[in-house]
Amino acid sequence: MRIMAVDYGDARTGVAVSDIMGILAGDAWTIHQPNTLKVADIIAEEAKNRNVGTLVVGYPRNMDGTAGVRAEKCASFGELLREKTGLEVVMWDERRTTVDAHRILSDNGARGKKRKNTVDAVAATLILEGYLNRIK
Repeated sequence: MRIMAVDYGDARTGVAVSDIMGILAGDAWTIHQPNTLKVADIIAEEAKNRNVGTLVVGYPRNMDGTAGVRAEKCASFGELLREKTGLEVVMWDERRTTVDAHRILSDNGARGKKRKNTVDAVAATLILEGYLNRIK
């Protein structure tokens, strides 16, 4: 089964899905939607359509390892996804993924609006790659 990673945000949410073997990151996209329930519905539908078995939700701890307000929002979102999909939801420490995503896009010439529209999908891909490496 596939694995889906989610970089949840207030206005944009990045999503990345593995190949069917759960070895490589494949498709990645951004959901431009501020409504949490609608985002959860979109992800639940995509997970069903893509035969996803596990959801990995980014859990943005502070650099000292503590959980702040953003981490609590992501944990609540993970629980909402668990309720909507019935799938296993893994909370994944995603410290620095957005920073790394910005660096990757900048190094590849993405600037301004183009970077803003894709940074969350890249961050979701980094979350997915980290998780896939861990389970190998």
